[in-house]
Amino acid sequence: MPKPTKAEINADILDCAAALFARHGFEQTSLQQIADAVNYSKAGLLHHFPSKLAIYAAAIDLLRTHMQGVRTRMQALPMGPARDLANVQEAIQFTYDRPGVSAFASRIAEGEPDGDPELVEIGMILYDALGVDLTKFDAERIVRVTGAFTGLSAAAMVAIRADMKREWRGHIVRTAMDALGHDRKSWDSGQ
Repeated sequence: MPKPTKAEINADILDCAAALFARHGFEQTSLQQIADAVNYSKAGLLHHFPSKLAIYAAAIDLLRTHMQGVRTRMQALPMGPARDLANVQEAIQFTYDRPGVSAFASRIAEGEPDGDPELVEIGMILYDALGVDLTKFDAERIVRVTGAFTGLSAAAMVAIRADMKREWRGHIVRTAMDALGHDRKSWDSGQ
């Protein structure tokens, strides 16, 4: 088996750390917990990232970069079921590929009054990718998007833990599209 690259090692560290940040918060997550999660010594971990704050910032940057890319790809699609489906597919794949970072992103929905403003900004990028105009405050669309993507993330995490990613994918897509208010005939061409 080939030795992992530095980028692959860093991605693994960020995903494990993001999962810990999601579960315990920044303050309650220690460098030692992160090191233990990736089977490194604390010194080995600090070889890759100089501090816990640097790891946190890198996880935020990874999530922001991903969401900005999604938004850019979605802008080429017209509003409607096809765009929503593309967002749903992207979100499922990202959760499958980066479950820790995805769990971290789910903290956006917690809406803590003193929550991380960078996570809130990333949430706004998701709404923008789905064409939600917060200045018009369409409460139904906001609730549908929030419910669909929060539920999608939770279901995809269970699929990962149950080792049923392939088997559950179609069900997750259909459930999310239903939550978004789309009749299956409007988007399904043999899902």
